[in-house]
Amino acid sequence: MRMNLKHRVWVLAIAGSMTTAAFAADRAIKVDDRLDASADTLTDMMRASDKGIPQDLLNKARCVVVIPGMKKAGFIFGAEEGRGFAVCRRSGGWSAPAAIRMEGGSFGFQIGASETDVVLLVMNEGGMRHLLSDKFTVGGDASAAAGPVGREATAQTDATMNAEILSYSRSRGLFAGISVQGTTLRPDGETDRTLYGHDETNREILTGNLNVPPSGRKFEHALNRDSR
Repeated sequence: MRMNLKHRVWVLAIAGSMTTAAFAADRAIKVDDRLDASADTLTDMMRASDKGIPQDLLNKARCVVVIPGMKKAGFIFGAEEGRGFAVCRRSGGWSAPAAIRMEGGSFGFQIGASETDVVLLVMNEGGMRHLLSDKFTVGGDASAAAGPVGREATAQTDATMNAEILSYSRSRGLFAGISVQGTTLRPDGETDRTLYGHDETNREILTGNLNVPPSGRKFEHALNRDSR
């Protein structure tokens, strides 16, 4: 039985709406998975015995950026792109997570690693101002240093404490402070829309009073558990 033109248009419209809904659901799942991966990355890098991020540095940080699984693009690890989330301190705790894209730059000598988890600690007001901007370059706009590791490392940070950002990595189970000079960070508006259901700037998310979405609770718990 042939469809007339009206029925054909109706079927195409239904199919199109179903495809759009499927894509939206798929994006939401990926965002949820990335939030969970960010929570796991932070927990693992804080709990890495004497090789992890010093607790008191996290306690002093104004903001935290977690990028799980930066992708390899070069013989010596040149990060092509990674997506993750940033949070900043506000009265009573941490802000809701704001989506971040990290691109370009060199990640040191991690030859053969297929991906690397990255954590950035934004240590002062100047670093936070850069994070709230539309785009900035680490080592250019914002000063940065490879972060010290281990429980006793904070006493050895005289050379790094003037840095606005301290950077850490995990690759194949190896934890280290790394240089991320030349890397750019910018908001990931597409992920923010998926996460909150409407347009929000990263400045609004990180400095406002948005509630943490249900999919971000694990990440929030990881921050609160590791901040004391």
